[in-house]
Amino acid sequence: MPSTIRWFALIAVCAGLLGCAEKPDAAAADAGADASALAVSLSQARLQPVQRSVSVSGPVSAYEEMLLGVELSGQRVTALHVDVGQSVRRGQVLLELDRRTLDSELAQAQASLKQAQASLTLAQVNYDRGAKLAATQLISASSLDELRATRVQAEAQVATARASRDAAGLRRDFAELRAPADGVVSKRLVQPGQVVSAGAELLRLIRDGRLEWRAELSEAQLADVGVGDPVELAYGARSVAGRIRAVSPGVDAQTRTGTVYADLPQPGPLKPGVFVEGRIVTGDGQALMVPTAAVVQRDGHSYVFTMKDAHSVQRRRVGTGQTARGDIEIVDGLKPGERVVSGGAGFLGDGDRVRVVPAAAERAP
Repeated sequence: MPSTIRWFALIAVCAGLLGCAEKPDAAAADAGADASALAVSLSQARLQPVQRSVSVSGPVSAYEEMLLGVELSGQRVTALHVDVGQSVRRGQVLLELDRRTLDSELAQAQASLKQAQASLTLAQVNYDRGAKLAATQLISASSLDELRATRVQAEAQVATARASRDAAGLRRDFAELRAPADGVVSKRLVQPGQVVSAGAELLRLIRDGRLEWRAELSEAQLADVGVGDPVELAYGARSVAGRIRAVSPGVDAQTRTGTVYADLPQPGPLKPGVFVEGRIVTGDGQALMVPTAAVVQRDGHSYVFTMKDAHSVQRRRVGTGQTARGDIEIVDGLKPGERVVSGGAGFLGDGDRVRVVPAAAERAP
């Protein structure tokens, strides 16, 4: 009997020792699991006032680019007075053609006019003398009619000669290409000594140096944009301001896009042909915002991570909108007040174990 009691006592002692050994191991396992969990911080989705805008890229173009040429063919360029980038005034001579032949034609037309005027003077004198003689019946009425016809013919010859003189003078003026408006020369396609033809493009002129920004918008974006909306163009470290001048009244049947045109009163460093991104401000409103770091891109879609329970997360697909001051708009998939992982979201997968820690801003004293 005593030996039996001693045997049970020994078993109880061993069981107690074994239990004591197992408890530290379980605690160590739990501690190891917490250590392996990724430390994350959470942020709350909040409704915030935002400035509604549409971001899109497009080229800077001339508001009106004039193609300049001459109306004469076979003439040689003798002088070119402008170059690309030069500002010109209306009426300023841009280039000159060889006008020696034109000067000769003008001089010949002027001489013909003088000859016709002399013939008219003589015909007028003869008619006046004949009229006096006819009054005293010294010449016949038919002779007076002949003198009258000669005078009328001389008047017609003067008119013809004057028209020829004016035409020759106009052709002489065509030898000078003048600026039709104030502007900036944007292109030069002619060299001194070149023989040009009528209607050929020789120079391009940006009227008044005025530039505009054009962008293609989807039909959904086009519905939010109106004439007068401000535009901000980012170019390098500078921002250029503009304003919507016109909105396409319809959309293209193939691309389902429309065009907006923005005036740039002070284009600054922008040049025609530059492709820049612009932000069209369409108004104020409210949006559900979360930190930009809370949204991760996987397989072409946007996701956030929310807490599944106290120690794990679940992935949720969301729709995103515009960004502003380090936050991004959530348009679908999240409700106001829900908390999402904002610190460490890029390293997470669906169902991962996490350990929630305060955000850096919350830990700061």
